[in-house]
Amino acid sequence: MAGTRVLLGTEGAYPPFNYIDSAGELRGFDIEIARALCDAAGFDCAFVIQDWEGMIPGLLAKKYDAIVASMSITEQRREVVDFTNSYYDTPAKFVKAREAALEVPEELAATNAALAGLRIGVQRASSHAAFVGAELPDAELVAYATLEEAQLDLASGRLDLVLADSVVLLEGFLKTPAGAGFEFVGPNISVPEYHGHGAGIALRKGEDALREAFNAALRQIRADGRYQEINAKYFDFDVYDADN
Repeated sequence: MAGTRVLLGTEGAYPPFNYIDSAGELRGFDIEIARALCDAAGFDCAFVIQDWEGMIPGLLAKKYDAIVASMSITEQRREVVDFTNSYYDTPAKFVKAREAALEVPEELAATNAALAGLRIGVQRASSHAAFVGAELPDAELVAYATLEEAQLDLASGRLDLVLADSVVLLEGFLKTPAGAGFEFVGPNISVPEYHGHGAGIALRKGEDALREAFNAALRQIRADGRYQEINAKYFDFDVYDADN
């Protein structure tokens, strides 16, 4: 498959994994890993920007050949698309205002009662939205097109909590000026029913050769150190199997 033209769908609004920088360039961990994978597989790759809600529909409509956008490998998604092996795995976590007197229990069974009536922001059509909708029915789920919109509402006091990937919240919010005065609360959350088993590259069903080429390329960049070099540019821990 060397020389094959492969179009990759990504969101461009999920720092530090994929985002548009001040110069209008597509950046992030997803993007650099995708380029390394394409180089290892000998593919000629290009990116297509797509909003999150339309990501899988765009793949099925053949706007691109694969999705590299921190998409969790869940059983629900497996019903309509195939996935490569996971290329990173990080847990979810809640963020709140530091001054807010609220706690999130360590035990999932107690969480719904503890958060009853609170407004919880999530990205629409995400695994986190599925988790809150199913496991926290007594809370008020507030869904946004992008995580940035949820973070802005949290910062302005219109939300009590935001639930998202812990690394995205840490690097894209808590470590920024907008995140001053906010903090993580509660345990790491990784419920396979909702959060799956890491983030993988999504492909249309039946694209077995493309999937296996990406899997082989992932093994190669893990073995030759390219994965670790990219990881070190963004994180001070290994996101391949993180528990932060």
